Amino acid sequence: MKNVLAVILGGGRGTRLYPLTKFRAKPAVPIGGKFRLIDIPISNCLHWNIRKIMVLTQFNTASLHRHISQSYRFDGFSDGFLQILAAQQTIEDSNWYQGTADAVRKNLHYIKHQKVEHVVVLSGDQLYRINLLDFMNYHKEKNADITIAVKPVLREQAGDFGILQINDHLRIVKFVEKPKENAQLDELFTPNTYLDIKENNLNYIASMGIYIFKKDVLIDLLEHNVKEDFGREVIPDALAESQVFAYVFSDYWEDIGTIKAFFEANLDFANPIPHFDFYNENTPIFTRKRFLPGSKIEHCDVHYSLISDGSIIEGSKLSNTIIGTRSLIRANTYLERVVMMGADFYESLEEKAENTKRRRCHVGVGQNCNIRNAILDKNVRIGDQVRILNEKGLENFSHDRYNIVDGITVIPKDMEIPDGFVI
Repeated sequence: MKNVLAVILGGGRGTRLYPLTKFRAKPAVPIGGKFRLIDIPISNCLHWNIRKIMVLTQFNTASLHRHISQSYRFDGFSDGFLQILAAQQTIEDSNWYQGTADAVRKNLHYIKHQKVEHVVVLSGDQLYRINLLDFMNYHKEKNADITIAVKPVLREQAGDFGILQINDHLRIVKFVEKPKENAQLDELFTPNTYLDIKENNLNYIASMGIYIFKKDVLIDLLEHNVKEDFGREVIPDALAESQVFAYVFSDYWEDIGTIKAFFEANLDFANPIPHFDFYNENTPIFTRKRFLPGSKIEHCDVHYSLISDGSIIEGSKLSNTIIGTRSLIRANTYLERVVMMGADFYESLEEKAENTKRRRCHVGVGQNCNIRNAILDKNVRIGDQVRILNEKGLENFSHDRYNIVDGITVIPKDMEIPDGFVI
């Protein structure tokens, strides 16, 4: 794996995850109480001894850069590195990244100078564990120019993905981005005998947006065209002249691209047997060391919830809830199906006194609150007797203090919700 370079795509504006992406890039969005999305692909690389990693970033990158620089440091006795490449104006090109392929193309200068034979391209906003060594060995055994990690999906899911058509040797012969027409779907149907899986109804092969390229093939593909996206343009065009194979992945994989997907994936972490297990000792997910104390829980009723380091919860009830680091929840409060991201700091006694004097709410959740089906972003200040219940049952709504997306109420980062406020 010393001959492998990993390129992690930091994503675009993240409009489907707004307002969580109002102040941060998608890969910097907190997940699972104490992690960030970027920790997933970086941890996958480290577990399989990939030590040459580039992260391509563009929008709202400050917190992402800070997290990476504080979390990952390689020793000085190896040639490993984790390099952040932000979008920049050059003499040749003054534009932002226009797509996944364009982002890599604008950084080909750095890739060319790496003494590697293969480049693995990973997404910075997906939830999965993949054996990259097995993936690489498969790529080499097939003598593939490009290998795409794929996952079988249902017919009704196919319209949300790039769908592949393969032959019985798993070579890709056709690639259609988000097919909607029945005729297209009929043509892309894949027999189970090709896939060696038990489920009879998973007959459509979806691209996971994870690729391995021979380095020379990647350079040639990107230097000789101006196409902007791998899945929609570059790879379909390469099928005629390149050996492109599918690597079938059967474990859990989730594209955290929408508020609903993000919310449900987080809540699942608190289930007795979650789809994605942070308690796996063989392949743990790495993140920044915070040196926080254990959490204090005083006279609480807690059901199927996950509570992160440094939290203080007083006399409250939690049900199907994720609590992030440094969360403060005060007495007689009820949280049900809530993702609370916690805080970046504790208020000092002087700051608390000043906030009381100015009638400003303290960081965390106040007393006698009732919050359901909500995401509370970092450093929010929820006053006393606040009700966040979406009582009108709105699906989508925008307000100065909150957003409702797919029926889920989102309180943006640093927002204050005053005493007695009702949603």
